[in-house]
Amino acid sequence: MLNAVLDHGPVARSTVARLTGLSPASVTGHTAQLLARGLIRESPETTGPRGLGRPHVPVDIDTGRYLVAGAHIAVTNSTLSLMDLRGRIVAEDRQPHRDVRPRPRQVLDSLAGRLPRLMSSYADGRSVLALGVATGHRVDPGAGVIVRHPQLGWRNVAVRDHLAAATGLPVHVDSHARALARAEQLFGEASTRGSAVLLFVGAVVDAAFATAGEVHLGPRHGAGSIAHLPVGGDGSLESEVSEGAMVRLAAERGDAVSSFSALLDRALAGEARAIELFRRRARLVGRAAALLLDMFDPEVLVVVEPGTGLLPYCLADLRTEVAERSLVCDDPEQAVVASSFTGSVLSTAGAAVALGALYADPLGPWPALTAVS
Repeated sequence: MLNAVLDHGPVARSTVARLTGLSPASVTGHTAQLLARGLIRESPETTGPRGLGRPHVPVDIDTGRYLVAGAHIAVTNSTLSLMDLRGRIVAEDRQPHRDVRPRPRQVLDSLAGRLPRLMSSYADGRSVLALGVATGHRVDPGAGVIVRHPQLGWRNVAVRDHLAAATGLPVHVDSHARALARAEQLFGEASTRGSAVLLFVGAVVDAAFATAGEVHLGPRHGAGSIAHLPVGGDGSLESEVSEGAMVRLAAERGDAVSSFSALLDRALAGEARAIELFRRRARLVGRAAALLLDMFDPEVLVVVEPGTGLLPYCLADLRTEVAERSLVCDDPEQAVVASSFTGSVLSTAGAAVALGALYADPLGPWPALTAVS
């Protein structure tokens, strides 16, 4: 029911019953519980055209009481964010790691120390329900543990326990690819509701696979580990298209840059050599996308990669590669799309872990909500 209100609110209770297949009595009961918890609110009473018909009081997501917090741990930095219950980013704070390979405690303590300042400046009186944490590679969401992150050198890091003790908040942990796939289902690309593949291309390259609204985890928490997919010659996908690889290739071609973001800025400014590097990246990602489309035959494949989202010719190049290589995808224009969150991917990922948990079980043991009931 809460998902129906998210999709259609403000919406009448009778419409919610029709959309969900629930009985009117069930909708009335669930509405009372969600209102008591402050997750939905009643909108002004409305009537039919020209004032005809029985008045009804629509319900909508209440964005005025609560937020969720998010933390994304990347290879070179960490991003904190606040998100409202409709998935809109309220604030974010990105800080570089102090060391090239930072210790887990150093990063987690920094996140816990920065969060109260972000809440104080931007929460605007709203309570934070939970903290979501996302990162790349293998993550066990059930245990709240980063199982393995090769670039950071982390193994079996108990993120949930550490941050729950440090912040006093419920903490939920997952991979950034699965988090972004869930975000697309909740408040992004509508076609991902049935089945989808999400392909994440950043400092880390990985993927997530979703069907029937569920994101696949795998018995070893490794579903989506595609970094070593071959893309031609001796190169693997991550070694050819990751942010580090892009910076390295720019230097090899005589166009040294200080960072990936600097290279992206050059491409956005129209510099030909930078543009060609992003177009090469798009073509190689297109090869991987074609393989994933043929393996899973999803309704849609979402590409999380800034060139694809910001440089139109990159998305066109990627789709062309898919058209030439995929055996099952006959309409790349519809089947391959850019992320709904280009420009806010990292701030969305962590918060989406927490918000996804809330929408999955809004009547569960959420301390801040229970106190309102």
